[in-house]
Amino acid sequence: MNWLLFITIVVITFILMEGVTWCTHRFVMHGFLWYLHEDHHNPTGSKIEKNDAFFLIFAIPSWLCIMLGLQNKNYIAAAIGFGIALYGLAYIIVHEIIVHQRVKWFTRSKNTYIKTVMWAHKMHHKHIDKHDGESFGILYAAKKYWQKTKADKQRRL
Repeated sequence: MNWLLFITIVVITFILMEGVTWCTHRFVMHGFLWYLHEDHHNPTGSKIEKNDAFFLIFAIPSWLCIMLGLQNKNYIAAAIGFGIALYGLAYIIVHEIIVHQRVKWFTRSKNTYIKTVMWAHKMHHKHIDKHDGESFGILYAAKKYWQKTKADKQRRL
């Protein structure tokens, strides 16, 4: 398989995963599987949340696409699996490490992107039940959150 095609499929899959994640977060996590996601909005103090089970929802298809794709020389399936896996890594870095600070690396960042996704996620978490939510994406933040970050930055200057 052509490496350029392989990388293109990985990148397209990575980009599409934000939409898949948004839909899963909005309609599944805040829908019929709320009982698994609820402890993320109403923390129990435990380091491990029921919400962490959603890792498997994305990890299993990624692993299967990579493993079965490589075993059967179906490199398109393997590329899709790698795209999902890369999105999963980005999710861990942005959501778990940067936003929720399960690892204390970005506690005082001045980076505009980091501040924006943190603000958008804060607005998501102001809703403690499964209804009336906002900002269901993880890596992408709507324009209004970028404007808020920009206004805060200008106010401090």
